[in-house]
Amino acid sequence: MHESEQVYIRKSIKTNRSIVLASVLLAIFIAAIEGTIVATAIPSIVGDLGGFSLFSWVFSSFLLAQAVTIPIYGKLADLFGRKPVFTFGIIVFLIGSVLCGFAKTMNMLIIYRLLQGIGAGAVQPIATTIIGDIFSLSERARIQGYISSVWGVSSIIGPALGAFFVQYVHWAWIFWVNVPIGMLAVAGIWVFLGEAVHKQQHTIDYIGSGLIFISVSALMIVFIQAGTVWAWSSVPVLLLLGLSFVGFYLFILQEKHTAEPIMPLEIWTDSLLVVSNLATLTTGIVIIGISSFLPTYIQGVMGKSPIISGFVLAFMTMGWVMGASIAGKIMFKFGFRRIAIIGGFWILAGSMFLITMAPERGWLWAGVGSLLIGIGMGFARTVFIVGIQDSVEWQMRGVATASNMFMNILGNTMGAALLGGVLNTKLTSYLKGVSGEAFSVDVVNVLLDPVKRGTLPNGVIDLMTSGLTISLHYVFYGVCIVSVLSFILVLFFPNKTRDAL
Repeated sequence: MHESEQVYIRKSIKTNRSIVLASVLLAIFIAAIEGTIVATAIPSIVGDLGGFSLFSWVFSSFLLAQAVTIPIYGKLADLFGRKPVFTFGIIVFLIGSVLCGFAKTMNMLIIYRLLQGIGAGAVQPIATTIIGDIFSLSERARIQGYISSVWGVSSIIGPALGAFFVQYVHWAWIFWVNVPIGMLAVAGIWVFLGEAVHKQQHTIDYIGSGLIFISVSALMIVFIQAGTVWAWSSVPVLLLLGLSFVGFYLFILQEKHTAEPIMPLEIWTDSLLVVSNLATLTTGIVIIGISSFLPTYIQGVMGKSPIISGFVLAFMTMGWVMGASIAGKIMFKFGFRRIAIIGGFWILAGSMFLITMAPERGWLWAGVGSLLIGIGMGFARTVFIVGIQDSVEWQMRGVATASNMFMNILGNTMGAALLGGVLNTKLTSYLKGVSGEAFSVDVVNVLLDPVKRGTLPNGVIDLMTSGLTISLHYVFYGVCIVSVLSFILVLFFPNKTRDAL
């Protein structure tokens, strides 16, 4: 495609790369701190608002909206420019963040998290794409160090800030803290990123977007509800599974025949991109398994404070920082495939710590497992994103980057739903087994509220804690199985790159 025909025409002479990079890092910081703050505070939120049975939906609604909108934003960014699409996404994200802080019930929080996720779909993929636009391949490897530093800072600030808000102010501030940071990021990108858009008529693949939304939503509902609210062989489950499979099939047909597909299928003909995206999907399940359920184990089973559970998650992020920094320096020397395999190995090693976790071994045991998984993620994920951006032409970089982010969020969404379903099913079965009658898993609300927990007899606390322990161990076994699958996938990673830009 000639330059005059490109939808995008980069004008790097008008771009202040230092300020744009700082703005991008602020946007990434929002995404990074969102995980550590919310994951640390969610047991306290559940204790305040109730609705433990809806635990997974707080994550799943946010992730579902991200999963559906990421490909849309990636396509829009290639068609209309990074700047306006990024700005729109940040504003919607901030509106959702403000509303989350005002939620009075768990249902309200879930709805506002959905809105927040609609905006969040633009934040990280377009921020990453902008980095791919203004820096060369060799520079991007170096920039990964800066990005890793952001994750490192957030891993320290996030848990401490989240615990402070929960214990001394109000959990609403874990959402409201996004507002000033997001506004600074928008200002920096809008003023200092130079780009011009060649005005053309475009069509947006709304049908494809709707089909992927229906497919993922139906599958997510099955994972969460089946085995607790509905039997796996029940009519609602079978109908939803059928709807999901038909939706995915129609989505593929739609992408083959539409003029401007939301996710062009030709990008899936590259073996590097296929392996990277599939491994991103599975490691996304691992990530959500740690960030969603490990704090519940630390606080609900071990009886530790939110700050302790936050630090356990911080180990994963700090490990990610170390892994990504090292990978960025050595991936060109030793090859992408070797680094990806090293990452897969450490993820698998860390998951072994989780399945052998016990209250008497203390929270540091969980921290070591979290750290090893983080190191593995740093190695593997750095290779994935740099390799993908190097495998496609500039005009496809936005949608290719978005495809990887989509697979990550899809993995998060599936993981939150599937593992949440495992937790609810096993906990329901345990409570029924020890009492002889069905109890709602919402009884765990009391266990996660420090005040209410203190009013319970020791025998009742022991009973509920045992049920939560057993159920969460099944969740971590699921994480371990997915880690094995991730390791197998990276063994097929091709060791190839284009010439450095």
